[in-house]
Amino acid sequence: MTTKSIRTGGGLSVRYEPRVAVSVLGLLVLTLASAVVILGTGDFPIAPGDVVTTLLGDGTAVQEFAVMQLRLPRILVAVFVGAALGIGGAVFQSVSRNPLGSPDVIGFGQGATVGALTVIVLFQGDALAAAGGAVVGGLVTGAAIYLLAWKRGVHGYRLVLVGIGAAAMLTAVIHYLITKADLVDATRAVVWMTGSLDGRDWTQFWPLFGVCCLLLPLVLAHGRSLRMLEMGDDAAFALGVRVERTRIVLMGSAVTLVAVATAAAGPIVFVSLSAPQLARRLTRSPGPNLGASALMGSALLLVADWTASNAFGERQLPVGVVTGILGGCYLLWLLVTERKAGRI
Repeated sequence: MTTKSIRTGGGLSVRYEPRVAVSVLGLLVLTLASAVVILGTGDFPIAPGDVVTTLLGDGTAVQEFAVMQLRLPRILVAVFVGAALGIGGAVFQSVSRNPLGSPDVIGFGQGATVGALTVIVLFQGDALAAAGGAVVGGLVTGAAIYLLAWKRGVHGYRLVLVGIGAAAMLTAVIHYLITKADLVDATRAVVWMTGSLDGRDWTQFWPLFGVCCLLLPLVLAHGRSLRMLEMGDDAAFALGVRVERTRIVLMGSAVTLVAVATAAAGPIVFVSLSAPQLARRLTRSPGPNLGASALMGSALLLVADWTASNAFGERQLPVGVVTGILGGCYLLWLLVTERKAGRI
């Protein structure tokens, strides 16, 4: 990977990798373009140019209502949910040093689902209460998996194995809760578990936005330390990284991001698994590629949402169905690739 440097007027030198910069810029353009296209798609179609004009405040009253009130909250939720899942997956894959170390593989997504279903089935809670239950369930599961995987540190493969075991047990709890629910609550639970952006409004956006504004910069600020952690605890410690403190901060932030994303849109699967790997293949750069992973997650979720809404005629699918199909195919390809490389 070619690295270049830029000298500033104050004598500082900023190093960057041209391919990474171009990849991040391309993903940003793809995300913005996808958002504009989706904002103009629906029963009241709007041309992309008119969408941009409306966003700048010069649209008609009907266009402003359709774009700003009905469609924009859903798109913003998709962007931030995708970014949270993408960056959360990048953190866990780097900490575990394993491409399968994804929150929806090692139990964190299932923990958030159990928390939400507990509120829905046992306490008949509303949407806001279910979202709170998802956050609590994700955080409790994250703490439990971390403690169970601890043995003079957290080894990557031990974290993945403990997480897979926890995911299996939590899946059993999910099935138990559904069998105990009455018909109405079971229907609500199944709809929530599918993962969907339908009906998302500013109520879901603002808490998600606040958490992302707090935690995304925190994770990005630890990008260099996370890259060192991929070399192993001893090497990272020798390079001046406070290993356990850094790991706790990063994992806690990633668990919170995934839990809040799940609370906002339900358990949308495989975005956190595939986005970091696709970002790494695009940039061809080692390390967590946090910025590229976040943008890749946003772009993937937007494209999946457009596909779910428009690729099947009048029958619209929840976005979680599309990401599940695409992610399952990607997981099979990843397993075959890792097996051929002798890593599993």
